[in-house]
Amino acid sequence: MSRHRRNDRPQTGPSQRQLRAGELIRHALVEVLREEEIHDPALQGVSVTVTEVRMSPDLKHATCFVEPLGAGVADAPGAGHTDEIIKALNSHAKFLRGVLGRHIDMKFTPDLRFRHDESFDAASRMDRLFDDPRVRRDLEAQDD
Repeated sequence: MSRHRRNDRPQTGPSQRQLRAGELIRHALVEVLREEEIHDPALQGVSVTVTEVRMSPDLKHATCFVEPLGAGVADAPGAGHTDEIIKALNSHAKFLRGVLGRHIDMKFTPDLRFRHDESFDAASRMDRLFDDPRVRRDLEAQDD
């Protein structure tokens, strides 16, 4: 009788284990960012939303997608400084990892890497596209 090895299956996306670990990390990271005072000028007065955490298959690396709140509002703290905020978070990733390790119950606390979540920008571009009169005319013509 032939046994199938785990690696023989084609991967179509993250495993349930990766998804569960990602959500655990995301919830804990939100608490850490809310509670901890990180002394960095780029992060002063800025609220950061952790929208998603993607785990590597071995659960040792976590890519954290974040969105600074108010980044689209001109007079909000952090407005126009998204790159600086991401850079600051990445420079404090080891500190955050240490604090995170006390909040989660996992064999390894993953290395953290922060990236800007581009999905909000993409949704905004799509909204503007659908508001274009030429596109709206084409969409209304399809409904008839």
